[in-house]
Amino acid sequence: MKVAIYGQYYKPEDKEYLTELFHLLEKNAIEYIIENHYYKGLKKEVELKNAVTFSSYKDLDNSFSFMITIGGDGTILRAVTFIRNSNIPIVGINTGRLGFLATVQKDEIENAIHQLLTENYKIKERTLLSVTTSPVIKSLKSLNFALNEVSVSRKNTASMITIETSIDNEYLNSYWSDGLIICTPTGSTGYSLSCGGPIITPQAKSFAITPIAPHNLNARPMVIPDETTITLKISGREDEFFLSLDSRIVSVNNATEVCIKKADFSLKMIQINNQTFIKTLREKLLWGQDTRN
Repeated sequence: MKVAIYGQYYKPEDKEYLTELFHLLEKNAIEYIIENHYYKGLKKEVELKNAVTFSSYKDLDNSFSFMITIGGDGTILRAVTFIRNSNIPIVGINTGRLGFLATVQKDEIENAIHQLLTENYKIKERTLLSVTTSPVIKSLKSLNFALNEVSVSRKNTASMITIETSIDNEYLNSYWSDGLIICTPTGSTGYSLSCGGPIITPQAKSFAITPIAPHNLNARPMVIPDETTITLKISGREDEFFLSLDSRIVSVNNATEVCIKKADFSLKMIQINNQTFIKTLREKLLWGQDTRN
């Protein structure tokens, strides 16, 4: 078995858990390769034997059984830029906070490695969004996908922007707001939720359109089939607006048309120990618990 290890940055408080992880990998003769930037911080604190690194998605192929991420959900969003369409499943060890995606807790690492070795897990596929623009934005050419959401928002002004929105070439609405979020079921518990959007179970074949602080109070979040193509045209007092794909942000001219649809590949997530989405939802949002004093 061969695994890739990815983290956004090394945190000293993670040392205990990382030491355990690498000990277990070596003990079970699991070959591991660490993302280069993460390794630079890691090697100062954690002793590793003959560590090998990777620095690009081109270094990852079907010889890898899994990618193990160290961090929170944001780390997994970054890891997707390395995984892309390689079909390498992700196992997220949660050293962050909320953790809807990174569901292996720090004290469960040994059990998680055992479950991977014995193939006692489920693979859940997550839908992604893809973005095209007219005219073409070169910086989006190879990273034009998002696991959580695609959003447009105002840039350097306090004034709202107008977002003319069409679905499958039929005019829907012009949102006068701070921005607009198009999210996947995975992203429904993120930015969209904080803006009043609906929670969507991961296997639902749906997207949600959620306005950000709309001026029109009748502009409500909307759930649409994931086979829908969404087209956005933005106008406002400024010449540019922000286009964000899972927090990767580019500045876009007002004349640009943004087209959003389901990506032609999906992400594989490992589910261990019946840590289902519903169970995670109950735990993180304290549903079903009496929180009264």
